Amino acid sequence: MDSKILDFIGLDIDPVYYIIGLLVICIGLLIFNIVTRHKITQLSRRYDRFLSGKNAETLEDAIVERFEQIEKLARISKKQQSEISQIQENMKIAYQKLGIVKYDAFSEMGGKLSFALALLDKENTGFVINAMHSREGCYTYIKEIVKGESYILLGNEEKQAVEMAINTDNYMVQKD
Repeated sequence: MDSKILDFIGLDIDPVYYIIGLLVICIGLLIFNIVTRHKITQLSRRYDRFLSGKNAETLEDAIVERFEQIEKLARISKKQQSEISQIQENMKIAYQKLGIVKYDAFSEMGGKLSFALALLDKENTGFVINAMHSREGCYTYIKEIVKGESYILLGNEEKQAVEMAINTDNYMVQKD
């Protein structure tokens, strides 16, 4: 087939090839159009589902309400962080280490009714209570512990209780 236009341009190719090429391009555009319409339909359905039962004013109210909730949660979170910091500070001075040693203070008494109890904080500061039980009564003594040391001489059971509290590996040991 002879074409004056193609001859004028300087292309000596049969016009059938041009027609076939244009047909392939049209089919490609048709497929692209179908895929695009399908995606737009899906997006339209999602948009309709999002706005179902709401007008622009109620949607705006819902968004404003969510932002208020987020701000409220941020305030609550900030308050809780402050409270957690305060609790952590209090934990540093709270008694958190314990050591107890039961023993017989007097040879005539059995049953290990006497004990030495040490309560220490994180810095190993606190006190040790020594309760000695006898037939006549119970005698209780308390001694201050500062950073694991006492300014007053400690008995063997008191030393054991303090060491136990410092190490906090054992809860209770009975002395034989």
